[in-house]
Amino acid sequence: MEELSLYIVTFNCARNVIHREQFSTHLLDVLPPSKAAPELLVLNLQEVAPIGYAFLGGSFLAHYFDALNAAVNAAAQVRWTGGEVKYVNLVTHNSGLTALLVFARSDVAGDIAWIDTAEVGVGVHEMGNKGAVGARLGYTTTGRANETVDLTFVAAHIAPMEDAYDQRNQDWRSIVERLVFTNPDNTTQGVDAEEGRDDDVDEDAGLLLRGESSTRQSSMFTPRSHLFFAGDLNYRTSDSPPSPEDYARFPQPDAHFGDPIHHSQLFAKDQLTRELRAQNTLHGLSEAPIEFPPTYKYSSKAQKATLVGGDQARVWQWAKHRWPSWCDRILYLDLPPWMKDSNHVNIHGYDALPLFSTSDHRAVALAVSVPLKPIPRPPSPSSTDDVRLHPPFSIDPNWKAKRATARTKEIIIGGLSYLALTREGNGFLLAGTISLIGCWFVLQSLLLGDM
Repeated sequence: MEELSLYIVTFNCARNVIHREQFSTHLLDVLPPSKAAPELLVLNLQEVAPIGYAFLGGSFLAHYFDALNAAVNAAAQVRWTGGEVKYVNLVTHNSGLTALLVFARSDVAGDIAWIDTAEVGVGVHEMGNKGAVGARLGYTTTGRANETVDLTFVAAHIAPMEDAYDQRNQDWRSIVERLVFTNPDNTTQGVDAEEGRDDDVDEDAGLLLRGESSTRQSSMFTPRSHLFFAGDLNYRTSDSPPSPEDYARFPQPDAHFGDPIHHSQLFAKDQLTRELRAQNTLHGLSEAPIEFPPTYKYSSKAQKATLVGGDQARVWQWAKHRWPSWCDRILYLDLPPWMKDSNHVNIHGYDALPLFSTSDHRAVALAVSVPLKPIPRPPSPSSTDDVRLHPPFSIDPNWKAKRATARTKEIIIGGLSYLALTREGNGFLLAGTISLIGCWFVLQSLLLGDM
């Protein structure tokens, strides 16, 4: 069966512009040498820029996104010499500090039939200091836009700190409830446009699909879409911060498997694995086996060593006040049980990239492929418990109003942060202050002259 190849990366940028050479040199490290250039490349980004720029958005983020766009095509040139492989940026969307960029290989970019985006904040007062961004698109398989492989990508950043796993679970619920797609083109596939029904779909499934079409709303879970959920999910390896004595037990690369300081021992305490098994979070999602070391939190000394070409393999230099953890993850929704002629999403690689000098996180990449055929029409919702048909939480009816209110707060906070915390903003404040003082003196002169 033909497959659609995807390459998905999640990276906490630590509010810095990426180091273009480092990023482009290693971006495609997880793609097996035998694999051709993937049709779609997706960047899931957290802390993409300082809060003033990120909350204001628009042109304030252009410098950060331009660097990423350039790095993607530079990476393609490094991997496939001759310049025959290029990528087109289809989606650049953010919710505060969280952003999602979707690229298509230039020769297949025209096969994207439609695109929909969504965003939600789960931070302070539901603003986007934490939150999620989604993109859903239809990849045409036969030249007809109503026969598409539907793909949903979600970039997320949720609550930090070791003891906040309950809040992380709540943030997941908020994302499911309030990350809402509204483009009708992504929900009507397979339903008769005139009658709202299809002879191959039983009555219950027809009602389900017609309901989505009539409201023009759908959550990240929808019957006929693949789903990839990635980000700095912040699940840790302990429920409390480390003590000074714990630092000696942090994992190192020279430890043998079975050694108490081998990173596999620490992974046994991974909160995400625990909460996923308890069905408290990420309902229905799967993850490829993790064999790479923790992705967070590396010390500033480690970042400086990376900048000057230090040997990262000899020692992992951790920040002492945080447990090394697998914060950065990429999960996916496997094929539905009614897609009987295909077994699973095909994983080709799942690994961490080297530490970059601009962040205390290591990026993580997933090379994966899905069948190049639409997910079939679902059976009766009552015949399966698949999460596509039975999401863990319903859409919040007030999601739009909550997002609008939060966005207003973001603009206010972003503007104040821009003025107070950036060089350009300080310049505007100084110029404004000088102008006001000048106006005051002019007014005083005029008043005194009239006396």
